[in-house]
Amino acid sequence: MSNETSAADQLPFHQRKTEDMPGHWLLARLGKRVLRPGGLELTESLLDDAGIDGADVLEIAPGLGKTATAILERSPRSYVGVDDDPNAVELTKGAIGGRGRVLPGDASSTGLDDESADVAIGEAMLTMQSDRNKAKIVQEAFRVLRPGGRYAIHELAINPDTLPDEEKTEIRKSLARSIKVNARPLTEAEWRKLLTDAGFEVTKVRFAKMALLEPRRVIADEGLGGALKFVANVLRDGDARKRVLAMRSTFTKYKSHMAAIEVIATKPGKSA
Repeated sequence: MSNETSAADQLPFHQRKTEDMPGHWLLARLGKRVLRPGGLELTESLLDDAGIDGADVLEIAPGLGKTATAILERSPRSYVGVDDDPNAVELTKGAIGGRGRVLPGDASSTGLDDESADVAIGEAMLTMQSDRNKAKIVQEAFRVLRPGGRYAIHELAINPDTLPDEEKTEIRKSLARSIKVNARPLTEAEWRKLLTDAGFEVTKVRFAKMALLEPRRVIADEGLGGALKFVANVLRDGDARKRVLAMRSTFTKYKSHMAAIEVIATKPGKSA
């Protein structure tokens, strides 16, 4: 890809035109609050498995702040979120009030101290990174975690592991065209390798259906009232409706080869 960016690319996501806006920000503008591939159910499993009670928690790219509030409900010792989007920083600050800190920063260079967190959490953000950036972000999570610390991710997976490279490439290109982000989901084996190459030990893996825009999932994630509001907003906005239908069509086309994945990876060593 070229290093040159257009004027549209330089605008904050939430200010871009409908046709240019990344899919997750478009859905958020339309009232969708749960934007994770495995929905609220897999997020809840992820947080339960991460061992948050009494822990110093780092959330990487908290976005709307939805997961941040769920983290705080689990009584961490401290919470800090780091996001490179100023709008996301403000949204998460508004969601958590004075119960933690939210800092502007890059996921691959947070500026936090070495071994300063017990748990690092990232959802639906590694998928949107190049292979090189994925590795940098995972290495940063390893750096900031204490020995025994857990890195908990909730991402998009391609299955099976044996799917030919040309089919994986087709899925990635179709997703990128649909959601306007250079999505690069990995197979389970590739997610495991990414983490173990950085020094982690994979200790738990769970899967869920990738059904982000299926009616049952929307109701389960947003509640009936929230789902109805989302649908009404989609119907009201013709340009947005075309984008949402195109995304849903892509998800449906490849549903047999896509899933949501939770991975808990542990930094070797005993916690203090």
